[in-house]
Amino acid sequence: MAEVKNIATRDSYGNALKELAANGADKLVVLDADLSAATKTGIFKKEYPDRHINCGIAEANMICAAAGMATMGLVPFASSFAMFAAGRAFEQVRNSIGYPHLNVKIGATHAGISVGEDGASHQCCEDFALMRSIPGMVVICPADDVEAKQAVKAAYAYEGPVYLRFGRLAVPVFHSDDYKFEIGKGEVVRQGTDVTIVANGLMVAEAIQAGETLAEQGISAEIINIATIKPLDEELIIASARKTGKVITVEEHSIIGGLGEAVCSCLSEKCPTPVKRIGVNDEFGHSGPAKDLLKQFGLSAENIVNTTVEFVK
Repeated sequence: MAEVKNIATRDSYGNALKELAANGADKLVVLDADLSAATKTGIFKKEYPDRHINCGIAEANMICAAAGMATMGLVPFASSFAMFAAGRAFEQVRNSIGYPHLNVKIGATHAGISVGEDGASHQCCEDFALMRSIPGMVVICPADDVEAKQAVKAAYAYEGPVYLRFGRLAVPVFHSDDYKFEIGKGEVVRQGTDVTIVANGLMVAEAIQAGETLAEQGISAEIINIATIKPLDEELIIASARKTGKVITVEEHSIIGGLGEAVCSCLSEKCPTPVKRIGVNDEFGHSGPAKDLLKQFGLSAENIVNTTVEFVK
């Protein structure tokens, strides 16, 4: 059996930017808010220093600069931690990128509880909600290295604003190299008949592990990876809900305003189905080792299993 690689999707982000430029993406420019070592845009900067701009610790200004570049025909990727890219610069993202619908991509790293020791001030669990609320904004949270690199390339090819969320923690690579990512399309990772588990980001790997444990207990779980939260693949979610009759959503984000609410909105209007949401409850995180925090906040295969067993009963 081949050894499973563990790669942080922030690394995937930096490598994808470099690959894009190497393959002729001549309009690509990368902006960073003095965090290129952490966001991994330093990988791009090393090869293409003339196309990388350090805007300093001034995220709002960086967003406005990116907007200006987009009006000149460039395709800027503005990069920072999710707390700052989605939180601190929200007004600029809304008014300078969203409102004029400019071709700017936001690369947000270090999202969610898995930021770990950086603590509550940096553990952004509200970014899906913020970015989903902006009209016309595409919101993507890839699950592993393969999907993350393809998502970056798809975002470059897409005409319009895109928010890309990447993680600090290394996660298992479960996609094969022939996997094809498409904006707005989800994928069935595992077929099942008793319950549907919809996940994204690093929670997909946890859902897959949970699915294996559930199978041993006689519960057939269909696992769906929804990397694109907006636009949502409603057709896939509805089809699976009709098939299994029950849905569980799993996300490294607040249960308020994220994947769970997007799925609930879809199903309540078009296919009423019992739904259970797993995510960060109405609370802030705190400092600690990433894996310990994920378990503490219920973002683990073990909790997915326990929740599913109780829900199916």
